[in-house]
Amino acid sequence: MRAMRMHYPRVAGRILGIVVLGFLLPCPAAVSLAGKIDVAERMQGFDAYMETILKEWNAPAVGVGIVVGDKLVFSKGYGYRDHGKELPFTPKTLCPIASNSKLFTAVAAGMLVEEGKLTWDEPIRHAVPEIRFHSDHLNNTVSLRDMLGHRTGITRHDSIWYKSDFSRTELFDRTRHLKPREPMRHLFLYNNLMYAAVGHVIELKTGKTWEAFVRERILVPLEMKKTGYSIAEMREHPDHGVPYTERRDSDELYPLPYYEETEGLAPAGAIISNVDEVSHWLIALMNGGVYRGKQVLPPDVLKATMTPSIVQTNPFGETMGYWELLNPAYGMGRWTASYRGRLLVYHGGDLGGFHTQISFMPNENVGVIVFVIGDHCSKLYNYVSYNLYERLLGMDETPWSQRMLDARLKEKQADKEGRAKAGADRVPETRPSHPLADYAGEYENAAYGIVTIAMKGGQLGFSFNKQAMPLAHYHYDRFDTPDDERHQKYSLNFDTNPQGAVERFTMFLDEAEVAFVRKREAPPVELLEILAGTYTSPSGSRFQVVLQGGSLRLAIPGRPMDELTPYRGLTFRNRHNSDLLFEFVLKEGRVKALRQTGPTGQFTFTRE
Repeated sequence: MRAMRMHYPRVAGRILGIVVLGFLLPCPAAVSLAGKIDVAERMQGFDAYMETILKEWNAPAVGVGIVVGDKLVFSKGYGYRDHGKELPFTPKTLCPIASNSKLFTAVAAGMLVEEGKLTWDEPIRHAVPEIRFHSDHLNNTVSLRDMLGHRTGITRHDSIWYKSDFSRTELFDRTRHLKPREPMRHLFLYNNLMYAAVGHVIELKTGKTWEAFVRERILVPLEMKKTGYSIAEMREHPDHGVPYTERRDSDELYPLPYYEETEGLAPAGAIISNVDEVSHWLIALMNGGVYRGKQVLPPDVLKATMTPSIVQTNPFGETMGYWELLNPAYGMGRWTASYRGRLLVYHGGDLGGFHTQISFMPNENVGVIVFVIGDHCSKLYNYVSYNLYERLLGMDETPWSQRMLDARLKEKQADKEGRAKAGADRVPETRPSHPLADYAGEYENAAYGIVTIAMKGGQLGFSFNKQAMPLAHYHYDRFDTPDDERHQKYSLNFDTNPQGAVERFTMFLDEAEVAFVRKREAPPVELLEILAGTYTSPSGSRFQVVLQGGSLRLAIPGRPMDELTPYRGLTFRNRHNSDLLFEFVLKEGRVKALRQTGPTGQFTFTRE
């Protein structure tokens, strides 16, 4: 879910202890792939391969499952589900599957398409008039397929939900503030918020929460009894994963806090499961929605989610010269691509120390599940999956681990060297334009919410959602948070208004600069009603101040109305001309005049 900043470590100087627990499920003399290949034979040497992987990548744990046909034929855990306590990872270890939750949401929405409550390709507002996008064009165009296919043209905006307590309804309402970065259906732009919105759509159309609907229609029929949504409930289970990762400047592994603020964004990534129970889901996906002889998932919906909605470039080939994975295309909640000439269907999930991938090859009728603990080794779910397919299909093994381990170590070293040069652009001996206290206050963005800048102990502090960090002066009116190992570093650049007061700041979030404007408290409606009325200029011309939509507006004949926005007390600003301030003059509880102050002087308009 979260676009995490990855730090890639050196190879561990010590050997990570490895615990291997698992089993080959009982089967007739030999389990075969497509009735031809002996899986047990093909898996010879895999344990040794995984032992090397864990050592070289300094990986806390990897869990693996293999499905052939309609059976889980191989399931093992490698390493520790709790590295600190050396508790073994098992096929029953519960972990967040993060964005692998998305296909559950896409299938759930598809069930409503089957029932005629939604459609894939008509504008979603036809069925859900409550949803609003940034423009009329989007309102009249965006479909369910666009939202689930990451092709709305709206970029991630993950900082809206990350570490926030926004409810699903609040996230749904913020969709209207998300300005597109690209034209619709032009570029693949991953967007968790669209999945949260679809989850809310499911609630609006069924009267059931996304959680209840998915449990009733998918989890219960698939006998996914331990699968849930809550980190708190997961931790009550005796066999659960503990997130660990590697220090950015050493090979030390350290525990991470669980990411628990998942309620609002649950349809994009809140499901928690284990290798064994995810295999039930994978069996249904591989067999047209059938599990244990029962039709659980609609086959036409599964076909729709696998149909390409938008294509992407060839990232490995174009950037690194590795062409085994070709022509990836996103459907709805999952990818399709060619892996060494064979169709591969897959999706990954990443969230705070936990990483998963669920994939299968439809034509070979074989699927692979990989769970990984450790942000620094997250992409092992790709490389282990590729290795398993190559083993099972009798192909020569691509040296994915060697290739990408080398790249990881080089990137980690480059990151360390780059951070050592931070501040090279800093202009020395500059000072803020205002006393520090003048920067304190609440600043608001319609989509992202409120950032609080506060004074404490003579220093500014920064609070955004549940992230609280000190702010240090960098140069001029720029202030930075620390470069913390786990938190993103923020740079805030403050601006003043024409009156010289600190009014706003911008910072880079989610692939764009985002402006936060000082929050001004509006006077109560009762007072605004008193301020509305007729005013006369010195020349005798008359105009109105009207209360409309909760705001005061200047209504001058022959001109568009100008909104007056709260500034300070009874002083307002013209939204379209920040040079002008309008102050209402009260005497003995009655409005006497409206005073306009601007670059050309001060003018008083009397109240009739």
